Amino acid sequence: MTTTIRVATADDAADITAIYVPIVRSTTISFELEPPSIDEMRAKIDATLRQWPWLVNLDADGRVNGYVYAGKHREPGAYQWSVNTSVYIREDSRGQGIGKALYLELFDQLRRLGYFRAFAGIALPNAGSVALHESVGFEPIGVYRAVGYKFDAWHDVGWWQFGLQPLDRPAPIGAFMPSGGRSDENALKP
Repeated sequence: MTTTIRVATADDAADITAIYVPIVRSTTISFELEPPSIDEMRAKIDATLRQWPWLVNLDADGRVNGYVYAGKHREPGAYQWSVNTSVYIREDSRGQGIGKALYLELFDQLRRLGYFRAFAGIALPNAGSVALHESVGFEPIGVYRAVGYKFDAWHDVGWWQFGLQPLDRPAPIGAFMPSGGRSDENALKP
């Protein structure tokens, strides 16, 4: 199978939304209760790319068949060296290594941007997502019990952590702006 990984653009919003809408409507993989519109997804892509990577995988026909992105882990400034990650694969493309390829590229970009830790929350049960995350090196660190309510039931969320780089040196000074955004010299380029 021939695929290409590249930085997402606002033009990918329709394909990304098509992947995400059935997940919101039919599963507890996402805790969103209403799916976003294409315009809302376009705005989310633009906002994310101002600070963090968002990557897409394209199939042989040039359609997005999976995506991965990073975002803020927590608000206080000391967390700025950590990110949360999310990955979604089109239903007909699951189990083909796309999620793993996306994550490996995301990790490379996050290292270059100076991040040290990545976290992933997985609504449980979700054996496929757990297997994917553990296959790329995420390690389980805990479970938030009955933290989300969707489809008339309470759901747990497991948390996994990945070490992007060793902690044998301090975080670089001045690489991040106080707001948590990236300085121009460190910004991700499409």
